[in-house]
Amino acid sequence: MACERPAPPRPGLRRRPPRSFGWLDARLLHDKWLERLGPEAVAVLALLAIAADEFGASFYLRGKMAWTLGLDLHELDRCLGRLLELGLVAHRPWSSGHPDGVWQLLPLPRPPD
Repeated sequence: MACERPAPPRPGLRRRPPRSFGWLDARLLHDKWLERLGPEAVAVLALLAIAADEFGASFYLRGKMAWTLGLDLHELDRCLGRLLELGLVAHRPWSSGHPDGVWQLLPLPRPPD
């Protein structure tokens, strides 16, 4: 027998996507990506998702990302490196060797076995 979904505490206050809307795939939770990333990298991923355009691209400077999340640049770069390593984001620098540029959220890859 199927369980009935519990009613939310305030059903009259249903969230509706505003004109600019970002989203995160539920597989981040169900496929254990959040566990692999750790809290700081999850925060970076959430910031990139919130700031992303319709292509998943964000143009935030690393310094602004770090300041917004309360991280130092070394921590932020470690998190961005982890997101790149796992194939969750892509990066195109403004110019060769420049650490800032365009960050793009990518479709979630299959989780590692």
